[in-house]
Amino acid sequence: MSFVETGLERKFCQTDSQVRMSDDVTVEGYASLFGITDQGGDRVERGAYGRSLAELAKKGRPVRMLWQHDPAQPIGVWDEVREDEHGLYVKGRLLPDVAKGREAAALIQAGAIDGLSIGYRTKRAQKTAEGGRLLHDLELWEVSLVTFPMLPEARVGAKADTPEAETLRQLAAAFRDACQSEAG
Repeated sequence: MSFVETGLERKFCQTDSQVRMSDDVTVEGYASLFGITDQGGDRVERGAYGRSLAELAKKGRPVRMLWQHDPAQPIGVWDEVREDEHGLYVKGRLLPDVAKGREAAALIQAGAIDGLSIGYRTKRAQKTAEGGRLLHDLELWEVSLVTFPMLPEARVGAKADTPEAETLRQLAAAFRDACQSEAG
């Protein structure tokens, strides 16, 4: 078994009917699903968030709710972030006093946005025979509302080898590299 450590990463997960909005501000759904291989070839193992969630709770630090992974655009607060048998469940509130929070609410209500994505650092992963990774231990930083999903089940007919998927992978890699060069 080989284990790797990498920098800050993001996983996009459109959860279709799983993302719900009520009271014009409450948002809930699954930001990550266990055992499903995403378009990048990664699969999150059950329990991968446990250590990180325990550390955040011990320090009294929240998981941030961002708009499209932009750290300059917090749009709400996650009141509940937990693992269950399906994945990483989140429930929180958009902040109506924040302009992007109002915009996010309108976009969700219109059905224009229904994706969730995690920002994390891989602490421990194992390469798979298929060329991807089995993610064992993740340091969760944030959960964003996003436009584009990463899990194949989230998009009708999406396949890892489509031109659209390749473009999204290239954009995600460029964004990741830019974030890493700013941090370094």
